[in-house]
Formats: sequence, structure tokens, C-alpha cells
Amino acid sequence: MKDWLKLQGLPPIALDGGAIALSVLLCVMLLLLRIPGTELAGVSTNWLLIWVVSWSIKRSALEGAMAGLCLGWIQDGLTAPHPTHALGLALAGVLTALLQKQRYLQEDFISVALIVFAMAVLVETTLALEISLHIQLQDWLPTWADAPPSQDPGFHSTTLGVQGIDSSTVDRVGLTLGEVWQHHQRIALSSAIVSSLWAPIAYYPLNRWWEWLEDIKSI
Repeated sequence: MKDWLKLQGLPPIALDGGAIALSVLLCVMLLLLRIPGTELAGVSTNWLLIWVVSWSIKRSALEGAMAGLCLGWIQDGLTAPHPTHALGLALAGVLTALLQKQRYLQEDFISVALIVFAMAVLVETTLALEISLHIQLQDWLPTWADAPPSQDPGFHSTTLGVQGIDSSTVDRVGLTLGEVWQHHQRIALSSAIVSSLWAPIAYYPLNRWWEWLEDIKSI
């Protein structure tokens, strides 16, 4: 295989770029599907978070942050930009890279599952904080809350987490901060459990591919 790549003149960066695009696309498709076994209490697996963790384990904090931002913006495009998923995924990428840099955890399936569990809670908590801030701003600036639905650009289709509270409910019905955080507990725990269970399945092929590319680069 390596000799074939030499003959074809395919640079490793082209292979890596193609693999990254294909794997991200697959994660996006899985995020949109509702496959039996990938949901818990109505919350689906956060495949993009699993990808960010898998990417960041062997890379720098900056690379982890960039991956989190890019995939977060993709997820925002599937829902809505408020609350943004980019902030939570960027934090997850940075913290994952720092954990591995300090060697607090070994690189195995159990460690990856534990990292994904913790980062899923972090991502959902970040989203809950963003929604809480929005509610608080509505209290400070009541004219925002009085705007009709057609004038409210950001909160028409997004969710708390992958599949949680419809934030239009927060705007139209007026959930309190206590209700948001009550829902957050269930969503964060469900997302963390189901994402950590599926994490090794996505991590193994991605990790093997990137290890193989490193071998190609050393030829």
C-alpha cells in the first residue's frame, strides 16, 4: 500500500484532508439519524464531540480548539447559531489536548470513554449557561422578549444539547432559570452516558487511520 501511494504520488496531507472531510460528514449524518441504541431518554449521541475528542488526543490545544470551533459551527448550521455549540466543543478540544499532554489519562478505550463523558457534560453545561445568560438579558432588556417571533432571529430551531429543550420554548413560554437547569441535569447525564458508550467505536478507526498516516509520512 505504501509503495502504491509512492507510485501514485499522493501526498499524505491529501489523504488526511479527504479522511477528515469524510469522517466529519459521516458524524453529521449520524447526528441527524435516530439509529436504535444511539439514544438515551430522548437524547442522541454527540458524534461531533466524539470526533473532536478523538482528534485532540494526539494534538495541541490550539488544534483541538480549531477543530471544536469548526465542528461547532457546522452543528450551529444544522440548528441555529444561538446558543452556539462552537464554544463548548472548542473547550472540549482544548481540555482533551491538555489532559493528554499532561498524561493524566492513558490512551485506551476506557480513557477515551471517560474523556467523552466529562466533555459531554461540559458541552451541555456551556449550552445551558448560554441559554441562562439569554434569559437573564431578557430580564434586563425586556424589549428583546417583547419582540414577535418573526423579529427574533436566533432562537427558532436550536436545542439545548443535541436534542434537548427547544429554545423557542424558552423565548415564547418563558422557562425560568431553575427549569432550564432542571432539564440540563437529565440532558447532560443522558448525553454523557450514550456518547461515552459509543465513543470507542468512532475513536478506533479514526485513531488507526491517523497512526497509519504517520507511518506513511515517515517513509
